[in-house]
Amino acid sequence: MGFSGENTPKVAVIMGGPSSEHEVSLSSGRECAAALREAGFQVEEIVADRDLPEVLRASAPDVVFNALHGRWGEDGCVQGLLEWMGLPYTHSGVLASSLAMDKQRTKEVYRVNDLPIVESVLAHKDDVSSKHVLKPPYVVKPYNEGSSVGVYIVHEDANGPPKLADDMPDLVMVETYAPGRELTTTVMGDRALTVTDIITDGWYDFDAKYKPGGSRHVVPAEVPQEIFDACMEYAIKAHEVLGCRGVSRTDYRWDDARGLDGLIILETNTQPGMTPTSLSPEQAQHVGISFPEMCRWMVEDASCDR
Repeated sequence: MGFSGENTPKVAVIMGGPSSEHEVSLSSGRECAAALREAGFQVEEIVADRDLPEVLRASAPDVVFNALHGRWGEDGCVQGLLEWMGLPYTHSGVLASSLAMDKQRTKEVYRVNDLPIVESVLAHKDDVSSKHVLKPPYVVKPYNEGSSVGVYIVHEDANGPPKLADDMPDLVMVETYAPGRELTTTVMGDRALTVTDIITDGWYDFDAKYKPGGSRHVVPAEVPQEIFDACMEYAIKAHEVLGCRGVSRTDYRWDDARGLDGLIILETNTQPGMTPTSLSPEQAQHVGISFPEMCRWMVEDASCDR
């Protein structure tokens, strides 16, 4: 959407929410709000709760900047609310959001569109804790959470299956472990930005993603051109086949001993983190798009089906 006239558009930045990524969302939201003010918008920061519809009606924004992460914020729920209210909003719509949040269904879409993935199954957490449902090594994680929340790695020499925490959901995803380097590519609209190589001391977990010094980012990734080009191509295709809009980020593992055959897609994030250590703003900066410019573009790209 575009803006015209003398009135400065009002943007409501919604953040927080009830998911396990509440604090990360607050950090994203505050950074985006500051950037949007710098870009010239009127901005109201809203910490999302059950009274969100009433708060939004009272605020009467021109656009909602969705800085929520995790369940309810990026799984189609808040998107449906904003559609119902007729408020243009950033990032993907209802269907793409709910589809990309469901990791198993996302893999099914990848598979039929010839995007490279590893084997995975959905299983009850009691079964996963009592026996190997896949041959080790494998990874266990919630099938509808983000930010590496609740991830277990079962190594090849493991004595037995993992003992999952009580707060893990009843249904979890178990997928074959993909060795290698962590790569990622952001898409803005129809443009892939670049490829980042994420270097950590271990698994790219929650702390590595969000704590200063938790990981080191090499931008652009120092990989063979064939791998770089494939990451860019796959990210655009994943964005398209999932029906994403705005900004998305597709994550990979690459086993450099296997060349192109060693590159697999882990997931596509429809609400990439927008904190000071986040990957997508860093990639935008690399190609000449400042953080305020990126946030402005996202607001101008916002839409609503009503």
